[in-house]
Amino acid sequence: MTEPFDLITMGRLGVDLYPLQTGVPLARVETFGKFLGGSAANVAVAAARLGRTTAIVSRTGDDPFGAYLHQALKEFGVDDRWVTPVEAYPTPVTFCEIFPPDDFPLYFYRRPKAPDLEIHTDELDFFALRAAKIFWITGTGLSEEPSRSATLAALKARDKAGTTVFDLDWRPMFWSGDITGPAEARPYYAEALRHATVAVGNLDECEVATGVREPRACADALLEAGVELAVVKQGPKGVLAVHRDGTTAEVPPVPVEVVNGLGAGDAFGGSLCHGLLAGWELEKTMRYANAAGALVASRLACSAAMPTPAEVEDLITSRG
Repeated sequence: MTEPFDLITMGRLGVDLYPLQTGVPLARVETFGKFLGGSAANVAVAAARLGRTTAIVSRTGDDPFGAYLHQALKEFGVDDRWVTPVEAYPTPVTFCEIFPPDDFPLYFYRRPKAPDLEIHTDELDFFALRAAKIFWITGTGLSEEPSRSATLAALKARDKAGTTVFDLDWRPMFWSGDITGPAEARPYYAEALRHATVAVGNLDECEVATGVREPRACADALLEAGVELAVVKQGPKGVLAVHRDGTTAEVPPVPVEVVNGLGAGDAFGGSLCHGLLAGWELEKTMRYANAAGALVASRLACSAAMPTPAEVEDLITSRG
């Protein structure tokens, strides 16, 4: 395309198999729905649903599930030109159990290695990455080589051009080798924060990145690490966003009847990008992102549940 993408994400892509029965242990579930999944993919889908041009840099297995993901990305309007096959590893599959309102165990099948961790530096389109209005990377991308080096190389090449978002995304089960916990991972997080302009994470993820847990202390530590905007998600207490210029927004969550809370964070992320691209004030962006997350939490799927602008605006209006 001749114009830069509004958003390019880089990272996790796989197949979600969600029970079509809620409140039932996985061992007793008989029917599942198949959906596109993975945080980087879901964020790209969420932004595309809001009218943004998006693409993802990732990899799949050279198998039928990989073919399905290409088809799904295209149907959602996400460019798949940088999604390539890996013959050695199968496309990842993730199962979950659904026990509303707040228990959604995940079971990741990403061994012996997930293809999205086989992203190589020499395969990256650095011109496109630098030109994108927003570039989004995740903590999972730092968990293993060669993805770790490729992610850091992409950040350095971008050199804070436009908006660069670091989704702190701490998944300890994905890290291997001599990295056994947050202390060993923290230097890689620090290096990524040096090149990012926005950091987004919940309290657990912020603690991994900064070593502190109190929300305002987390935000201050992320700003000190190099970003311009720190977004700290506090669960039932809402979200705190602090900009380097002193602007602060703290907004409560939007109450809904939760069906599946797993996609809410990705909907929030895609809507955060939408607000940043629109140049909205910080509080408006946070309220919009919260509403998008709430809508997805009230639905079963993740990618297929991402809301349209009209749906988000209707929820905001109905809740005053």
